[in-house]
Amino acid sequence: MPILPIDGGRYGTKEMLAIFDDQKKIDYQLQIEGAAAISQGEIGMIPKKSAQNIFSTSKSGKISVSRVKQLEAKSDHDTAALVEALSEKCQTSARPWIHYGLTSNDLVDTSTSMQMRDALSIIEPKVARLGILLAKKAVEYRDVPAVGRTHGQHASIISFGLKFANWASEMEKHVERIEEIKKRILICKTLGVVGTGSLMGAKAIEVQKRVAKRLNLFPAEVTTQIIPRERYAEYVFQLALTGSTLEKIAIEIRNLQRTEIAEVAEHFKEGQMGSSAVPVKRNPIKSERISSLSKLLRSQMSASFENIPLWHERDLSNSANERFTIPMCSILLDEMLETMLRIIDRLRVNVEKIEQNLYITKGQIFAEFVLEALIKKGVPRFVAYRDVQRVAFEAHDKGMDYSDAIKADKSISSKLTDDEIDKIFTPKSHLGAAPQIITNVNNSVNRVCKKFI
Repeated sequence: MPILPIDGGRYGTKEMLAIFDDQKKIDYQLQIEGAAAISQGEIGMIPKKSAQNIFSTSKSGKISVSRVKQLEAKSDHDTAALVEALSEKCQTSARPWIHYGLTSNDLVDTSTSMQMRDALSIIEPKVARLGILLAKKAVEYRDVPAVGRTHGQHASIISFGLKFANWASEMEKHVERIEEIKKRILICKTLGVVGTGSLMGAKAIEVQKRVAKRLNLFPAEVTTQIIPRERYAEYVFQLALTGSTLEKIAIEIRNLQRTEIAEVAEHFKEGQMGSSAVPVKRNPIKSERISSLSKLLRSQMSASFENIPLWHERDLSNSANERFTIPMCSILLDEMLETMLRIIDRLRVNVEKIEQNLYITKGQIFAEFVLEALIKKGVPRFVAYRDVQRVAFEAHDKGMDYSDAIKADKSISSKLTDDEIDKIFTPKSHLGAAPQIITNVNNSVNRVCKKFI
């Protein structure tokens, strides 16, 4: 019976959910058993025939999650149950060498690394695709002047494409971060009970190296019984960080879709209902979903950081919650990326409304450029500042266009001609370096991200 929305299929792609399926977890751990045995056989630690039998049986598909659970019900130990299930299918002569020199967490932690490896193989291309899509939007709206807002107030003019360029650049950085953390989080550990490789002796390091290579992981440098939980915390942090960037985008879309602003809108498909009571509403529900899931994703960081300080060489106070945190973070971020890709791909941008919003303040958004013009005429900055501010406030109170108020004010009009004032109030002349910044970002994002699609 489904309990959580990810159980019922509401959230999460089939590909991501499959990574955390119970049978898949068993299969990962069987791969580790097989890789360890064959590696030990190669260097003469265990009989080669036994090693080959364990290896072939581990990937035979004959060990089912249902059988492991049957055995676990008796032993109350999931790893012991898996080893017993594998032993049932191996030749009698091979059975003494199953799980040789290993401990439970060699399987548990290394299989978690395999899950993170495969989760990142799904997440990273989507981050890259989103980066390229955002960069494309940035170029498309590069020459569109728009209101730049700080503190929720009109501040100055930006290129509307700069919004997308900012987000695209962060996707590029997330791809770089994901690449960087792989060597620290995708760890193979086969060093036994307290991290010494005690039963295998000095050859334990060689065994671990070979197992790691077979599993496309990185061999642990040093561990206790477990891989240091800083590694898991970094994984969760990176997913949460990426999710926070997605929420940043979502919040901007939600704000720009406000009725009063109306510069963008999520795609509204035929037959969609925005409200059960108000037929005319078109709510930004996909962006709101991202904001909601991001809160849940970030909350997993707390447990992940709490898991770092454990007793001595380990205890179990981390184990139960990690069965939630790693799958949930991976599934949630994948869902958020899928949602954001759909949002951006079909986002409606209302250029006409963007242009109209530039003049909501009757030209006061050009105040920065009036100030600059006066300074260039030799007016001291704070003298010019006070004049520009005074005229702006007076114009606001009287409902006047700011350009008319400036032309009527002798303190300013004595320094600037009407022609000079008219040129100041031309939006496209105030995009600054934004077009070049957008070009640079587009080139960089495409160079970095295309390698991962």
